[in-house]
This record gives sequence, C-alpha cells and structure tokens, in this order.
Amino acid sequence: MGCGNGYLGGRLSKYSTAAAIEQEPIKPSVQVEHTQLLIDGKFVDVASGKTFPTLDPRTGEVIAHVAEGHAEDVDRAVAAARKAFDQGPWPKMPAYERQRILLRAADLLEKHNDELAALETWDNGKPYEQSAQIEIPMLVRLFRYYAGWADKIHGLTVPADGPHHVQTLHEPIGVAGQIIPWNFPLLMFVWKVGPALACGNSIVLKTAEQTPLSALYAAKLLHEAGLPPGVLNIVSGFGPTAGVALASHMDVDKAVELAHFALFFNQGPCCCAGSRTFVHERVYDEFVEKAKARALKRIVGDPFKAGIEQCPQIDSDQFEKILRYIKSGVQNGATLETGGDRLGSKGFYIQPTVFSNVQDNMLIAKEEIFGPMQSILKF
Repeated sequence: MGCGNGYLGGRLSKYSTAAAIEQEPIKPSVQVEHTQLLIDGKFVDVASGKTFPTLDPRTGEVIAHVAEGHAEDVDRAVAAARKAFDQGPWPKMPAYERQRILLRAADLLEKHNDELAALETWDNGKPYEQSAQIEIPMLVRLFRYYAGWADKIHGLTVPADGPHHVQTLHEPIGVAGQIIPWNFPLLMFVWKVGPALACGNSIVLKTAEQTPLSALYAAKLLHEAGLPPGVLNIVSGFGPTAGVALASHMDVDKAVELAHFALFFNQGPCCCAGSRTFVHERVYDEFVEKAKARALKRIVGDPFKAGIEQCPQIDSDQFEKILRYIKSGVQNGATLETGGDRLGSKGFYIQPTVFSNVQDNMLIAKEEIFGPMQSILKF
C-alpha cells in the first residue's frame, strides 16, 4: 500500500495541476463584510434567524454563514420595493439623474475591482485572472452601457389621420423579481439589475445559494453611489423556498383590477373579453373576495353622465341572453357572488355579475357571454 501511494504521489507531482491542488490554498485578500439580506437599503437578519454555509470550492470549507431567506423575507423585500416604486424618487426622477447614479456606481465597482474579483473567485472557484481582468471590467462596462440608456429611452410620435397627435411613452413598470445563477454571478447580476434600474424600476433579486457574496458587496456599492433605499433588495436563500416565493409572488390587487377591466370594459361586449378568469388555488379565495368588492363598486348608469363605468346593453335580445346565461350558471352550481339581475326598472341595464366555483363543463365557461359577467375558475 505504501509503495503504491508513493508511486502515485510521484506520478502526480510531475503534473503542475496536481501539484497546485496539493498546495496550501491562498488566502484571498478580501474580508466577507455582508452576509445578511439587503432590504430597504439596510442589511438585516432573516425573520427565522436561519443561515446557511457558502463554501470554498477549493477545499469544501465554509467561507461564511449567509442569511437564509424564506417567503416572509421575500414579502418584506417586495413590500420595500413596492414602496420605493410607488412613493420613492427613483421612477420619478429625471432620467439624467438616474444615469448619474448608475455611472457613479460603475466608478465604485471599478475602484473595488480587486475585492469583487476576490469574492467572485473565492465563492465560485473560477480563475482570479478571469474575474479580475475580464469579468469585473465587463461588469463595469455594462453598468456604464445601461446607464447611458437611461435618458435615451423614449417614445415615438406616430402619423395619424386627421387633426390628431399620437405618441407612445415608455414608463417604468414596477417591481422586478429576478433570480440569478452561480456560473457568472456578477455578470448575471448586471444583466438583470442594469436594465431594470436604468428604466426606473425597483428590484427584488435572489442570488444563487452557491454564490451569494459578490452581489451583496456590489449592491452595497450601488447604495454608496446614491441608489435610494428599497430600489434594490437582495435575498439569499434556496430555490424551493426563497426562489419559489419570489417567482410566485403575486400582486393580487393589481391582478383583480386588470381582470375586472378585461371583462367589464365596454359593458362586456368585446371579442377579446376575459370572461373566464383562471386563478391559482393559493390566492383564489382572496381574489374572489376582491373581485366581488370591485364589481360592487362599479358605477352603472346613463352613458352621458360623467364618471359612469358601465352602461346599458345594446337591446332586449342581448339583455335577455345575458340573463339566461346567469340563470344557467346558478342552475349548474356556480356560486353567484354578486349581481345576477337587471338594474333598475327600465332600459337594458344589468348588474355587474361575478361567479365563483365555475367548472369547465358549465355553459358559462364554454360559451361567449358578451356581457358584464365574470366567471372565476380555480386551478
């Protein structure tokens, strides 16, 4: 056995790769400063207090214990991002000012090239020369590229018939949920974060559980450059917990309003009306209650009166047809949440109607209603 080991050791020592692996690992010239979540501009602990180890691929030893985010932490991060978008200065500030902040961030990233490269290599295992001489400079260059777009994202004026002025306008959309992998942590970071920030959005980003360190350091530098609190939030954790929570995070209120408009617009008679609303079981009950409440608030009345949302149906035939569909829904076992009858004693007004517990085999799920009746199905 001893002879065999000696022979093998002698053979391996002739190859530089094996010799390098057997040497004592070089200690990186960087300190791990941030292992918490970044929420609303501050590094904070997870609600559960749990952490997980991030490992040095050279040795399998622990580099640091990092905050393990879960659904509750994702909720906190999303709330901070939503507040920053709705009430904060980022989406409203002049695009030139956003550009200046992102350019300052690029300067800081460039200044801390070596620290970022060391964290990237320590956590990921890729060559330090690759991190320091290729990937971090590319990170900086990409940040400057996206910063340059901030004040060049604009709409168009569109030719139109007659005395009309038509233009398009590009606006920030809201909160972006982002998940990045471990193979190119900081390049994936900038490809996700850069465009979203340049356009004025806010972000909740989950890092890969294998490589959580460099994004936290980079995010700290972005805040030093002047990024407002809540605009960029970082949650570390695992895919089945933090990742799933982020990917499935829903703004139910916004979804209810969009679904309401999709069905009730133009009193319901639209060829593309969203008369069948499919809602996931996890939020179904909440969605139904809010859809019902929104329908009850819908203002029905004379189309010549200001502020009216819903007007009469076209004629008695269409009016009676819709009422027959409503009756069919009740008879087939769907739950009538609100509406279901005529409104007033004259004219062709119908109450905004919402059905829940609708099944695929029901008539109201199979045929086009062409009226103000929403069917909500669960999946």
